[in-house]
Amino acid sequence: MVKEVKYRLIKKLDNVEIRLYNSLIIAKVDGYGDAGFNFLFNYITGNNTQKATLEMTSPVISQNIEMTAPVLSEEDSIAFVLPEEYTLDTTPQPNDERITIQQIPERYVAALRFTGRWTSSKFTQKSEQLLKELQIAQIRTKGNIFAMRYSGPFTPWFMRKNEVATEVQLT
Repeated sequence: MVKEVKYRLIKKLDNVEIRLYNSLIIAKVDGYGDAGFNFLFNYITGNNTQKATLEMTSPVISQNIEMTAPVLSEEDSIAFVLPEEYTLDTTPQPNDERITIQQIPERYVAALRFTGRWTSSKFTQKSEQLLKELQIAQIRTKGNIFAMRYSGPFTPWFMRKNEVATEVQLT
């Protein structure tokens, strides 16, 4: 069973949850989109300096980063959230230079959940719905929208759990 990242529910809108996530350590690949999944999978199954196997944690986070300041990347990224017991100091370093280990600080995130297959058109549709609900609630976003996918590739499409999300600023 894959562990899910813990969060605290702060507020519920119609279809959107406002959550507080503690600081997270992620292993991330930029520029390869979903193909980066294989690099990350190899990393957590032992292709690291400690030859350690790390537990799979969901969601898998992916983002098509737009040109904003500061520019983080111009390409698609994908990231695995590492188990909560790891810190930047204790995380095994990847042997693959395409993988970076990063710490994401504690943050508020607005998330809209949906089921079914993840597609670009579904991402766009759900992103628009997320932004509309946040606008109505007068909640300001920080940064870009990203996808969080919880289900493995062998999960039937009608049982798949996905989310679109964005960091938000609460006053």
